[in-house]
Amino acid sequence: MLSSDYLKTLSKPAWDVIVIGGGITGAGILRAAAQQGLRCLLVEQHDFAWGTSSRSSSMVHGGLRYLGSGNWQLARDSINEREWLQRSLPGLVNFIPFLMLHKPWQWPTHHVFQLLLAIYDGLAGYRTRRWLNKLKIQQVLPYITSTCASGSVFQDALTDDARLVMRVLQEAKNDGAELLSYTRVEELVYKDDQVVGVKVCSEANKQAILEATVIVNATGVWSNKLAPLASGLTLRPLRGSHLAFPAWRLPVPAVVSFFHPQDHRPVFIYPWHNATVVGTTDLDETQKLDKEPRITLTEIDYLLTAANSQFPQAALTASDVLSCWSGIRPVLSQKRQRQPSKESRNHLIWQQPGLISVSGGKLTTFHLIAKEIMALVAQYCPEAQPVSADISPWLANESISSQWLYYLSPQQLQRLSGYYGKAANKLLTCAKITELTTIGATQTLWAELRWILMNEWVTHLDDLLLRRTRLGLLIRKGGEEYLPQIKQYCQQLLNWDDLRWQQEVQRYRRIWLSAYQLPKVS
Repeated sequence: MLSSDYLKTLSKPAWDVIVIGGGITGAGILRAAAQQGLRCLLVEQHDFAWGTSSRSSSMVHGGLRYLGSGNWQLARDSINEREWLQRSLPGLVNFIPFLMLHKPWQWPTHHVFQLLLAIYDGLAGYRTRRWLNKLKIQQVLPYITSTCASGSVFQDALTDDARLVMRVLQEAKNDGAELLSYTRVEELVYKDDQVVGVKVCSEANKQAILEATVIVNATGVWSNKLAPLASGLTLRPLRGSHLAFPAWRLPVPAVVSFFHPQDHRPVFIYPWHNATVVGTTDLDETQKLDKEPRITLTEIDYLLTAANSQFPQAALTASDVLSCWSGIRPVLSQKRQRQPSKESRNHLIWQQPGLISVSGGKLTTFHLIAKEIMALVAQYCPEAQPVSADISPWLANESISSQWLYYLSPQQLQRLSGYYGKAANKLLTCAKITELTTIGATQTLWAELRWILMNEWVTHLDDLLLRRTRLGLLIRKGGEEYLPQIKQYCQQLLNWDDLRWQQEVQRYRRIWLSAYQLPKVS
């Protein structure tokens, strides 16, 4: 956060690049700029990954539906990026089977779907598709409805979107980038009709003017506030909501996909962090974008209906829900009357002198967007040095010492390597042996809390429980039962006194109750 002393180091000399927006798009651009040797700074008005990048479905996929709608180029690019991310970040981006359920006479039929998957596999360069008959489906999913006739299996990937942002930001920091959270860009600074900087204000109301050769506006659903879109285009915020259940209430071994019985939209039920998630909706967001987005009663009914239509024996109700979350997609639209799910998920880049803006796009393609932006940044910063990935990888891992196998499983070590990269060994070295245990039924180690509080820019308790970890999503009542132990870590490592702790707990409970717990269901 901005302090008087830190302001002096930020204000002079001018930066090469200032990136506005701390989601996955902004993080990717910052990482690319830092790797090319530019003096770069990222400014985020809330916490890193506060917006869409911690509230998505966390799927890293080629976008099979984009292929089905004829957008083969987006599908091809997404598949290539999926492959690259999984190779770069095993443990954070992991392949998982996807199972598309078919009903008799439902379009597309399993024959058509298998043909589509053949093209999908062809773009990837290897085969993953299989067809399962009704008997095999019932063996894999014992509680499945009897109306399911068959299924098509293929492969895509899952991640933790907020952790992916943190991993990319850490790589940028390692190459010299600077970051500011809870710092709002109040206005752009102009000189002779060219953007030359930004005026910022911190959460503590400290202000500064930061100059740069070029500004990159990667603020997602807020991007048109800084840079108006071209005539005929609108930025259409679309809300997607999710419900999380304990895994034992609805155990699924794969991402199960099917069409909702009400509107024929694709819906997913999938395993995520030892829980089961049902998502997602696709609705116009009507409330102010600076507020925490929240699920509606209509969406709760929609998602419960979807799950129970395929797994009637589970008989899921609102009382089974661990948590919920809603994210706002920044979708660029030309036809407002179009159905939300029909809108393009392509990104758009537009410019004015000194300012490059980008919005839209997919989690999977953030790296491609960063490369496109850097090609434009190079026009302002010719000293940028392209780096060979063979010499300096964009995302770097290192092996974790085998001595930790005495305490942790190979799967746990791979997860730590994916989540923390080169810092994984340091994380374990800093830990007490008693901290190499998981918190409740989650995969998070107590040792991770120590490392995160020491190294990952935690300003508020909700940063820790909702984004650096997912304890607030995965433990009933937002992890309330573990707050006494977490208090000890925060007071020791962040120097929070009792008053500050009480304020942070009150803030966290208010946020969790308003945006991550179901509203009252009559």
